[in-house]
Amino acid sequence: MSMLPSFEIVGALAATLTTICWLPQAFRTIRTRETRAISALTQAIFALGLALWLVYGLAIGSWPIIVANALTFVLVSTILALKLRYG
Repeated sequence: MSMLPSFEIVGALAATLTTICWLPQAFRTIRTRETRAISALTQAIFALGLALWLVYGLAIGSWPIIVANALTFVLVSTILALKLRYG
């Protein structure tokens, strides 16, 4: 069994924290359907950025970048879809 290099551990920790930070917003938005204070443009730009980070992660084969951006993309896209549906 090989050990992960220290930079991969740092990347995994950063990816975990930045993904977890979106959970409360996504759960609240899903539960309440309240989206007035959310900017659709900001969410759309952020979702596009996450998609590009995901492509980059796939290109370099970095699992922390791949997993974090895939999961965060799902959360942000859910929020964006609710914003577009409920205004």
